[in-house]
Amino acid sequence: MEINNPNYDFNNVIQINETDTTRKFLANVFMWMFAALGVSAFCAYLFANTPSLLLTLVDVSTGQLTIFAYVAMFAPLAFVLLIRFGLNRISYPVLSLLFIAYAALTGISLSFILLIYTSASVMGVFLTSSVVFGIMAIAGYTTKTDLTKFGSILIMFLIGIVVASLVNMFMHSSGLEMIISYIGVAVFVGLTAYDVQKLKQIGAGLTYGDATASKMALMGGLTLYLDFINLFLFLLRIFGRRR
Repeated sequence: MEINNPNYDFNNVIQINETDTTRKFLANVFMWMFAALGVSAFCAYLFANTPSLLLTLVDVSTGQLTIFAYVAMFAPLAFVLLIRFGLNRISYPVLSLLFIAYAALTGISLSFILLIYTSASVMGVFLTSSVVFGIMAIAGYTTKTDLTKFGSILIMFLIGIVVASLVNMFMHSSGLEMIISYIGVAVFVGLTAYDVQKLKQIGAGLTYGDATASKMALMGGLTLYLDFINLFLFLLRIFGRRR
C-alpha cells in the first residue's frame, strides 16, 4: 500500500483571484504528476515483462523476495521524507532527480501487481481511477466551498487507515482489508479535491518562475501523484481480478 502522503502544510496562504500565475503553477504541478506516473508505469511494465529484471526482485531458488525488492518497497518512504524535510535545503535540480528516482522505485515495487492481477483488470481500474481523479480534481479547482476542515477530517481517516493496515499485517483478515480498501477509496477521492484546491490557493500567492515556485510545484506534483497511486491501489484491491 503506497500511502506515504507528505501532507505538506502550507499555512497562512491567502486566497486571491485566479490569475495566469495560478494556471501556470497548476500546469507545472500536473506536469510533474504525469511525468512521475509515466516513469512508474514504464518501470513497472519493464520489470514485470523482462525476466532478467524480474530475477532481481524474486529469488527463483527459494521463491522469496530479494534484498533489492525490499529496497524498492521501502525506499520510497525515505525519498518522500527526504524531499519533504529537505525542501528548503536541497536545490531544485537535486529535488527533481530525487522525485524521478522515487517514481522509478515506486514503479518497480508496483511491478508485482502486473504479475498478480490480469492486464485487463489493471487497465480497467487505471482508467476508472483516472476518470474519478479527473472529476475530483475539477471539483476541487472549481468549488467555492472551503475544504480545509474537510481535509483535516480526511487526514485523520488516513492515519486510521495506516494504523489499521499495520494491524492487519498480523491479522491477515480479508474482511478488514476490504473495509480498509473502501474507506481508502473514499479518503483519496476526497483528498484529491482538497489537495487541488489547496494547490490552487498556493499558486495564487506565488511568483511563478522563481525557485520557490518550482519547488512548490514539484511538491504539489508529488502530493497528487500519491493521491492517484493510492486511489488506484485501493480500487484495484476491490475490483482487480487475480490471475
